[in-house]
Amino acid sequence: MGNNGQTRRAPRRQIRRVLRLLLRLISLLGFDPPRLATNVREFPRFVWDAVLYTRKRPAQAFRVRLLDLNPIVNERNEPAGTVGGSYFHQDLWAARKIFERRPEAHIDIGSRLDGFIAHLLTFMPVTVIDIRAIQSRIPGLSFIQDDATELANIPDNSVDSLSSLHAAEHFGLGRYSDAVDPDACFRFMRSLERVLAPGGRLYFSVPMGRERVEFNAHRIFAFQTVVKAFPNLSIVSFSAVDDAGDLHENADPPVVSDFEYGCGLFEFTKPLPTHEE
Repeated sequence: MGNNGQTRRAPRRQIRRVLRLLLRLISLLGFDPPRLATNVREFPRFVWDAVLYTRKRPAQAFRVRLLDLNPIVNERNEPAGTVGGSYFHQDLWAARKIFERRPEAHIDIGSRLDGFIAHLLTFMPVTVIDIRAIQSRIPGLSFIQDDATELANIPDNSVDSLSSLHAAEHFGLGRYSDAVDPDACFRFMRSLERVLAPGGRLYFSVPMGRERVEFNAHRIFAFQTVVKAFPNLSIVSFSAVDDAGDLHENADPPVVSDFEYGCGLFEFTKPLPTHEE
């Protein structure tokens, strides 16, 4: 019975994947069918609101004028904000851990500036490394433009606090002007391991679920693939964000095997060297 159910679900999953691919290809042409449907449905409400507003005789400066119209019709039924999803949870998860530990300095590679890095800058300076340029005069934010695959300018065992959130999955796909290289993400992981100081912390996240590459957007990893990429590090904690965008703190690793596109949040450390007497 169970096998028959899985057999029936498999073609449905394939159909959904084909439909997602078609929507992605269509979007390359600037056409967004779901957005178009929403706009068509909601535009009459926009017109009615404009008429109603005009009937209420606003002040001269704030009257509706045709050339100043700026229709936004897709937010009327949207929630006030997003409190969930991989980026929300990972940024808060890592920022809280770094705040609790309070290192003297922190280096990040490729994480979100408007999320995670902004959180950190409220209480400490941060050095960001990214292959793309950043124009910033924000106090406390230092920037190094570089291909971080090798982290060639950072000495071994030198970084006490290090992060890379939702970045490694992009390395080597050419999406951000980097060289196409199927092994680049793993070379990057080895570089993170190399530069992390003994006793230091690495906060690392990548998409997790059915292992694959969705070229050229990103890769999705299995739990063991990530663990094997850091053979000389130990896991301090592991959390996960599931397909619905809900956080599972201190998760049991097998939970991610059921994900299609979730997120794994790894806190690694490099063991201190042991000295024989």
